[in-house]
Amino acid sequence: MAVVLAGGSRRVAREAVWRSAVHPPSSGCWGCAPAGKRYLLTEEDTKLQEFQQMKVVIRNEVHGNKDPYFKSIKEKLKKNEIILKTELKNLLHLCQTSSDVELAREVIYRYHEQNGITALHNFKFGPLFMRLCYELDLERPAVELIKDQNLRGFFSESTSFHILMTMLFKKGHFESALEVLVEMKEQSIPFSKETYLIAFAICYKLDNLESCKICEKLLEEAQLKGDTLPLRAYCFAVATALKQNNVSQAKSYCSRILKTESRLYNNLKVLVQLRSGLLEEVIRTLEAAVKVDTPPFVKKIEFSEEVLAAVREEMEENAYLSARLTDIHMKLQASGRITMCTLEDMLFQIPSSKKIPAKLFNQKLLGCQAAKPLRSNLLSE
Repeated sequence: MAVVLAGGSRRVAREAVWRSAVHPPSSGCWGCAPAGKRYLLTEEDTKLQEFQQMKVVIRNEVHGNKDPYFKSIKEKLKKNEIILKTELKNLLHLCQTSSDVELAREVIYRYHEQNGITALHNFKFGPLFMRLCYELDLERPAVELIKDQNLRGFFSESTSFHILMTMLFKKGHFESALEVLVEMKEQSIPFSKETYLIAFAICYKLDNLESCKICEKLLEEAQLKGDTLPLRAYCFAVATALKQNNVSQAKSYCSRILKTESRLYNNLKVLVQLRSGLLEEVIRTLEAAVKVDTPPFVKKIEFSEEVLAAVREEMEENAYLSARLTDIHMKLQASGRITMCTLEDMLFQIPSSKKIPAKLFNQKLLGCQAAKPLRSNLLSE
């Protein structure tokens, strides 16, 4: 996040101080995602756990032996017989390897060729296939199928695109995730709140001028359509603009946020004020937080030590403001309003009103296949 605060004649020095001031999130910090984990969507959004539960049920129905079932499907393909809805559904739940998915892929093409879009109104196979690819860590067939013109209509809802973009995002393939977003738009799939959230998170991670322009265009389109954006989508847009040193744009995005009691908003607000050179406003924002009498059952607004370190560094040459900040910092610390969570921790924290991320059944498989790229790619800046 060093580039967020880069600016002015002391840019290099500020970046060095910023890097040294960043602390790893503490394990006991409220709201911080555990180390190595970042979340965009919840289990409620992706239904991955539900998918794995059904896999167990269907595997039990064939007594744990999928081979006879797969053999019968291959025979139907060979004889060009009709593939039934239940057969494809069961097949997708029985797949365990990449070679199984290749068979499922062949069956999907046959099913779509035989039934077209009409049959898909009864059951949506797109999300099912994407959940399978997500579980088995197979992004290539997922991307190929969702972009294939011959399968238009098979992935007819936003959930398929959301799951795929989330998988690519976690693996650090942000450019590919953006391509899927573009594909979603080209296929005229309506954008939902979750779509905007993922889109802005992708732009944040791409961290370039083009992604900043995409943020601006998406916000304009959402406004024209009357779409409501989630808080985190706006916050990702603010953070993206700050990383690109576009303070005026960040300020504009920040002004559109209505939920001003969130700690993410307040930390971003401080950064925007800081980058705008409004040091007195920064002091007033922090002082106001100190004065708020928060009931015990209400979560206090916390400020990231990372953000406060940037404020401290910016004010070090102004003895008066520096002294005031020191006093404020002590009061914030005493009242439990300072967190070791970084700004990025906050951006990727699922709101408490949402369900917690799923604890998937096949943890050993998922841990080996997904945890390493998640840590190495998603957390790298």
